[in-house]
Amino acid sequence: MNPTIQKIRESLKENIDNKTQKSFQRFFKEEVKYYGVKVATVRKIANKFWKEIKTLEKLNIFNLCELLFFSDYCEEAFIVAFWLPKITDEFEPDDWIVFKNWIEKYVNNWAKCDGFCNHTMGSFLVKYPAFIEELKEWTQSKNRWLRRAAAVSLIVPAKKGFF
Repeated sequence: MNPTIQKIRESLKENIDNKTQKSFQRFFKEEVKYYGVKVATVRKIANKFWKEIKTLEKLNIFNLCELLFFSDYCEEAFIVAFWLPKITDEFEPDDWIVFKNWIEKYVNNWAKCDGFCNHTMGSFLVKYPAFIEELKEWTQSKNRWLRRAAAVSLIVPAKKGFF
């Protein structure tokens, strides 16, 4: 196991909040996997470990993000959503394929979708607006999370006057 991922998971487990753990599921129709850590605490954990990985190459950061997504824990997906907007300047057109793949494979509830798409996908689309046409195609997908991603990816950019 990657040592950074292991430390993140230990930190999440150490920060489980009983009240959050008991109430987390009520926000979802589908069963979700979660630790029960408050989002503000997850943000602090993400920022703490960002300091350790921020000098890594983008591909290595993406690999860590995929490991976090793969676990299926909501809080680990939230860490991805906190990290990736920090490297928007490094986004390239080919990252579209990676991001779409992650949505198709790992996004399975509204919180993961909104967290990832609002900022990461939104920032990508501001940088590469030509992908709006492909985003529109997602509205016809059989994958409900791609359909939702098509809408929520535009929220933050729209608030800033884009699209």
